[in-house]
Amino acid sequence: MNNFQNITFIGMPGSGKSIYGKKLAKMLQYSFLDIDKLVEKQTGIKLQQIIDKFGDKKLMEVEENATLNLGFIRHYVISPGGSIIYSLKAMEFLKKISKIIFLDAPYEVIKKRLSNPDKRGIVGLKVKGLKEIYQERLPFYRKYANITLQSSDDLNINALMKSLEK
Repeated sequence: MNNFQNITFIGMPGSGKSIYGKKLAKMLQYSFLDIDKLVEKQTGIKLQQIIDKFGDKKLMEVEENATLNLGFIRHYVISPGGSIIYSLKAMEFLKKISKIIFLDAPYEVIKKRLSNPDKRGIVGLKVKGLKEIYQERLPFYRKYANITLQSSDDLNINALMKSLEK
C-alpha cells in the first residue's frame, strides 16, 4: 500500500468521488481533500456563482490553480471537480503526486444522483446537456486513469482497496 503517496478520484459530478473518497481516506488513515470545497473556501463563493458571474473558463482556471498550489502533499485522497480533466497541467501534476482512479458511473446513474445539476457548478452545462458533457469527458477520464472502477450504487470499498494493491 505504501507505493503511492496520494489517491485522486476523477469522474463526473455524481460519480461518488466525495463519498468514496471520504470512506477510502478513513480506511487508509489519509486526509480527504475536496478541491471544489477548497475553491469555494478560497473564493468565498459557490462554484455555480463563479460560473454565473465569470463563466466556465474562470472556474476551470481557479480549479487548476487550486490544484497546482497543493504542492507535494502526502497521504491524501483528493477529489477534484469533474472538469479538472480539461487541464493538462493539473492532470500531469495529479499524476505525479497520486494514483488516479476513474469512478466510471453509467450516465443513468449520474442523472439519477444529480437532482439539481444546474446548481452544482458543472462546467459546460449552460451550453451543452448533461449527456453531451458526459460523452465529451469520458475519453479524458479513461486517458488519465491508472485504475478504472465501475461506480454504481453498490461500489464496494473493499474492492477499491484491492484495486490499489495491484
